[in-house]
Amino acid sequence: MGYTTGASKVVNLIKAPMPGIILEIQVKKGQTVKEGECLLILEAMKMENSILSPKDAVIKEIHVTVGGTVDKNKLLIELE
Repeated sequence: MGYTTGASKVVNLIKAPMPGIILEIQVKKGQTVKEGECLLILEAMKMENSILSPKDAVIKEIHVTVGGTVDKNKLLIELE
């Protein structure tokens, strides 16, 4: 019935869900993270939003810096 198609989807790119400012990056390149672990904090409209890891993975690349602004759908982090 198509229920398994979503379960096999591989997410390796973490993109900004909204425009904002990067307040804190809690991971480093090469670090192993667990599903649900906080990767970074994005401030948008005076609210802090935790960006969480969608799966167990290794941080391949970080494309943002603390204090930097991002637009919606900007690439934040690449996972392996």
